[in-house]
Amino acid sequence: MSKQNISETIIALEKAAMQAWLNGNPSPFLALYSKDFTYFDPSLEWRLDDWNKIEELYESMRGKAKIDQFEMINPVVQSTDTMAVLTYNLHIRLGDMLWKENCTEVYRLEDNAEWKIIHCHISPTKPSLE
Repeated sequence: MSKQNISETIIALEKAAMQAWLNGNPSPFLALYSKDFTYFDPSLEWRLDDWNKIEELYESMRGKAKIDQFEMINPVVQSTDTMAVLTYNLHIRLGDMLWKENCTEVYRLEDNAEWKIIHCHISPTKPSLE
């Protein structure tokens, strides 16, 4: 698979999963996460380790995390044949509110030829450091 094809595939997987979040559906993201998945989120004090823990968190949000619109800004995929890192700025709109986040997703090509996310790191864009 060419680097261009890897990039297009990774971005399409991410956009499809984000589209499901518009209606509070975490299933596409859960399907993308590897069993050894790790997760940093600004709302959590510690890193989440393990697919079961992220499933528990996401299931508690199912149907509640509704957004009007998301925008993936300036996505970049850096890859080898079996690993890819996706970075982008994410803007999420809910009514008049706008959240801005930095997103990093590390993908691994599994033995079954499916790309899985092994790590996710989300942080606020330009947070107040006061």
